[in-house]
Formats: sequence, structure tokens, C-alpha cells
Amino acid sequence: MNLLENSDLKWIHFTGDDRFDYPIDYYGAVLSVSDDGHIDLLYRWEPNSYCHFHRHVCATTSTVLAGELHVYDYAGEQSGDKRIRAAGDYAAKDPGDVHMEHGGPDGALVLFNLYAPDGKLADFLGPDGETLTTITLEDMTTGRIAQQAA
Repeated sequence: MNLLENSDLKWIHFTGDDRFDYPIDYYGAVLSVSDDGHIDLLYRWEPNSYCHFHRHVCATTSTVLAGELHVYDYAGEQSGDKRIRAAGDYAAKDPGDVHMEHGGPDGALVLFNLYAPDGKLADFLGPDGETLTTITLEDMTTGRIAQQAA
């Protein structure tokens, strides 16, 4: 499968609403999922647009395939340093990683590999760090995720 040029991918579009004071505009596509809790996802950010503020609740690896991914790590309510991850950058994170991401000037395309034996992938967080919803494997594979993110 060509991840850079594939018209067969089924993209789920994520946007924000008036609860969020930053532009949310990104897409996700499920590449594969297995019964043991492994899921491979492709995410695409529009230029200078964010994903939802979130916390990974499972082990996650990611590889930037194109563009730049700007990442802000959080410890408590404090934003840490901004990291710019360029094409080719790989990262592995344990559960509990809280951060905000946005695409660079040309957007970003990122491959994520997650291992969630309990089926829980991430918590979408509100501005005060409260959990708005927990995203599961089932949410991603049924497309229900788009309704929960809105």
C-alpha cells in the first residue's frame, strides 16, 4: 500500500467547535487493526491546524512521513517546549503522554502504530485537562470517532 498516494483510504475528518479556541482540522484513516489490540493509523493535518488536545493511554509510536508536525508536551497544566518533527522523524511514547500537535506550514502526514490490549487509545481533553471522551479501537474501526470528536 502506498501511503503517500492512495485514493482507497477512508478518511475520517475531525474539526472543532466553539469549545476549542484553536483551529482543529485533521483527518485519520485506519490502515490495519488486529484482535490483540494493535492498530495502525495514518493522520493528515491541514496547514497550521491542530488536532484535539489529548493524552495517549496506550503505547504509541509515530513516524512523520511528510511535512512538519509541531508538538507541545504538557506536564500538568504547563506546556513544555515546542518540538518540530520533520519528515523521517520517529518517536516512541509510553501511555500517559499529554500533548497538542499541529501541522506545519505545509501540513503533516504521520503514521501511528498503537498497542492497546484493553482497547483504549486516547483521551480527548478539555482546556483544563479534563477528559471529554476516551477513544477506543471500536470507535476508530466503526467510524464512531468522528461523532465523538465533534
